[in-house]
Amino acid sequence: MEQLLREMHTWMTAYMKSFYTADQEVMQGILIKEIHTGYVTANMVALARHLRLSPHERQLAEIMGLFHDVGRFRQYSLYKTFSDAQSEDHAELALKVLSELPLFARLADRDRALVRFAIGNHNKKAITETDDVLALMFAKMLRDADKLDIYRVLAPYLSESGADRAPNFVASLASQAVSPAFVQALVEGRQADYRMLRTHGDRKVVRLLWVYDIYYSWTMREIVKKGYIDRVIHALPHGREMTLGFQRLKSYVVRKCAMEDV
Repeated sequence: MEQLLREMHTWMTAYMKSFYTADQEVMQGILIKEIHTGYVTANMVALARHLRLSPHERQLAEIMGLFHDVGRFRQYSLYKTFSDAQSEDHAELALKVLSELPLFARLADRDRALVRFAIGNHNKKAITETDDVLALMFAKMLRDADKLDIYRVLAPYLSESGADRAPNFVASLASQAVSPAFVQALVEGRQADYRMLRTHGDRKVVRLLWVYDIYYSWTMREIVKKGYIDRVIHALPHGREMTLGFQRLKSYVVRKCAMEDV
């Protein structure tokens, strides 16, 4: 498995670099995705160690992080966008890429199924129901590892000026106001309907609501330690209802951080 994992890293590095271009705007997006891949892979390895997974399970977690966004590169090549809504679900596209990769076929059937389940569910609104405890665990891990780094990726675009200079795959919405539906979701501590996004303020609230979709206390502690939540809150308007939402969220975060991961 160690040799196969090394070969997978080598292949993925070459694959990502094959999309390099002289077009600076496109190159900006490709590099962000390449760096993101490295961080998510590292997050998966760290979380696997925290959960005291077996060496083999840690290797599977690393493979999941490495390949989770492999579909993004073909997505941009085909559609010239990183928007799933305007092109194709990038997780499903990743599974297509993996199905064509001889290295992936060298995994045992059970391992391939676990990797496919985690990658296929990493960007969905909810994880597909399953009785497979191990598959569910890996899917939760990958969603956490991905969100943890997406906070880092999006941090420079919190301000109005940051939204204006966001690369083309970060939907730039002009207004800093927050739509009533998103204010209500924040107050109630629940996810909002992303199809109702209207403003840059709405998008920032969505980042806060991700907190309620974090599975492991390790991930939450990392998010807090890096200051991501406070930075988003600071970049939002502070009316009465918004403040109530912030207070509810902060209380939830404290409780989550105090939990033990089992």
